[in-house]
Parts: sequence; structure tokens; C-alpha cells
Amino acid sequence: MPPRMTALKKYQRLESPGLWRETSASQRREVVVAFRKASLVLFDPRTETPLSHWSLPAVERRNPGELPALFSPGEDAEESVEIEDADMIAAIEKIRSVVRRRAPRPGRLRNTILGGMLLAVVSVGVIFLPETIYTHTARVLPHTTRAALGMAALTDIQRLTGAACATPKATAALDRMSERLYGVAGPDIFVLPEGLTHPAHLPGPIALLPAAAVLGQQTPEATAGFVLAAGLRADAVDPMVPLLRHAGFMATVRLLTSGVLPAGALAGFGEVFLATPDQPPSDESMLAAFQAAKLSSTPYGFALDASGETTLGLIEADPWRSGTPDPILRSEEWQALQAICTGQVPAQG
Repeated sequence: MPPRMTALKKYQRLESPGLWRETSASQRREVVVAFRKASLVLFDPRTETPLSHWSLPAVERRNPGELPALFSPGEDAEESVEIEDADMIAAIEKIRSVVRRRAPRPGRLRNTILGGMLLAVVSVGVIFLPETIYTHTARVLPHTTRAALGMAALTDIQRLTGAACATPKATAALDRMSERLYGVAGPDIFVLPEGLTHPAHLPGPIALLPAAAVLGQQTPEATAGFVLAAGLRADAVDPMVPLLRHAGFMATVRLLTSGVLPAGALAGFGEVFLATPDQPPSDESMLAAFQAAKLSSTPYGFALDASGETTLGLIEADPWRSGTPDPILRSEEWQALQAICTGQVPAQG
């Protein structure tokens, strides 16, 4: 089980105040620091606007043993946040300790193995198509690396879409929806205000929804259907593979052997990601997903086509036509989720 699943359960609703610097030259700014399932979200406390998302596995403490604790989203990051809340500091340190325990230990044997792997990878790359390297690397990357690269990719995508819509209450509702659909191993769900036209997935796991998948929907079951559709896309094609294709063959070899992508390897990924044609899941796979989630498929069918004419398969073969056993969200959570993009431009399409 990934480290975030065993260590994060009791922290998923934790929030604390903090002082954030976007760069080393910026003025400190009051924020609310909130745990998500694989990330920290920094909110403006007055407007509840999300200011930054940090991948939890990549978070570093810059002043061990000192208070207030000073954290950053990575070793070379300019961003930082000061936190005095003891519970929040303990929670972040807990995650960092779990990640360190599970990280491979450097040593002579490891260096020898990596050297051999490098030679083998280069040889294979010369003989076979780079696609082999991309799929192999995607398969063997540890969870912490996948999560960090997924957040890096999301950062590049948000150059084009704008910052993901978020409020503390809506974020909590998305986390509850994810857990209701998939259990504690469910993805972080992000709602993008524009530019994205269909559900998509990034490593992490991270599910991305266009704002239209939330705003204007009649029931949370419809939105949940879009989350399931994103998950099926990830099952069909590992979202790490397109990311590695964009980074390129040599960058992927470096990632495989050192655990690090070269700086700038993901630059421009957002344009490629948003321009990728949609490959919607089949009705059969969607119905199986609704069946497993104990969720009615009818609201999702009508969300795709208000007339129902092109989605009759999802409506007539609804596995839970008689009713969903457990509600996907409480009414107050759904209301909070409907307001997630307040003040932002909703996605079209």
C-alpha cells in the first residue's frame, strides 16, 4: 500500500494557518495550509482561492528542529511556508518519515546496479523502440516519484487552464467523493476552470475534471460518473507514458537510473496534454465501473446528452436503477462543490 494511504488517513481534514512566500524575494503572506490525499493545498484565508499545490512526497523541511517549521515543495524550490501549528508539523513530518523509510538506500551495490541498468537501457534503446523504455519506466517508478511528476505536470497544465478551482469545503467534498468511489487509494480530484474538455488523468493518481463536469450538474452522481470515466482512461493508458514521451528518451533513461527528470523536461507538456483527442470509455466498461461503485449511471448518461438519445446504453442498462445504496455526497457537501469555481470562468464543452 502506498505510504500516503497508511499515514494520511487521520490527517485528511487537517488545516492550519501559515506564512507563505512565493519566491525568496516575495513578502510573506497569510495562508491556510490544508492536507489533501497526496498534496498540500495553500489557500488565501479571505477568498479561499487556492494559491499553490505541493506534492506531499516531495515536501522538504529547511530548518529541522527549529520553530516555526519552514517547508518547501522541493529541494530547489523558491516557495516556502512557515507553520507553527504542532499538529500540522507532526503530520507533515510523519509523511516525510514514511517516504524516507521507503526510499531506496544509496550504496556501492545500488550504484553498481544502476550502472548496469544504464548500460542495459541504452542497449535496449538502440535495438528496440523508445516506447519500450517509456512503458517499462512507467511500470517501475515508485509511488512517490509518480506523485511528484504528476504534480509537476499539473503545474505546467495550469499555465493554460488557470489554477484549479478550489475552496476548503469543496476540496473536502472531492476527497469524500474519491474515497466513496475508490476507497482510500482514490485519486486527488482537481477541477480546471477552462481549457480541459473531458475527464483526464495524471500520475499521482490525479483525476482532472473540466468545470462543466461539476457546474450545472443536477446531482453529485453525474459528477462522480466523470471521475469514473477519468479512472477508466488511466486504466486503458498509464498516464505516466504520455508524460515520458514528452520528456523524451534520454530524459526517461535519466529518470530510470537516477530517479530525477532533467530540469525543463516537462515544459510545454500542457499544450500537448490539452490537445490530445479524447478516447471515451465504452458503455460496457462504464457500466461495470458504476456497478462496482454501487452508483446509478442514469445521471451521468443525461449529463452527457440531455436528451438521452446517444446514451441510452448507460440509461437503460443502469445497474442501480432502483437506487444507490450509499449517497455519494451529503447535500451540504454537494452545495459546496457546486460553488467550487465561484468567481472563475467555467469550462465550455
